[in-house]
Amino acid sequence: MVTAFITVAAIAWFCQLIFAGWQLRQFNRAFDALCQKGRVGVGRSGGRFKPRVVVAIALDEDNKVCDSLIMRGITVFARPVKIQAINGISLQELRPDVIFPHDSLCQNALSLALNLKHV
Repeated sequence: MVTAFITVAAIAWFCQLIFAGWQLRQFNRAFDALCQKGRVGVGRSGGRFKPRVVVAIALDEDNKVCDSLIMRGITVFARPVKIQAINGISLQELRPDVIFPHDSLCQNALSLALNLKHV
């Protein structure tokens, strides 16, 4: 019985590693494509037992959002998706509380991405 439990745990751990690598590769591809479009700001929020949120925005030379992505979730099945609502908006007009009125984690991640100190 103990051997079966250890075997199942080892298989689950190995599957988690495979899926995490797949998720990381998909995010890196989306992020690389975003970096090709302009200056990029990245923000992350969340905690150990809350869904994590990663927001990245690309700004053109006029400080307008030319592309963006958001990835949120707890599991390895979270995927990066584009935030269509903010394309074309200037940096000064972006307000996280208006874009994500009911999601404080997304608001926090977008606020951190707007700082652009990491660029």
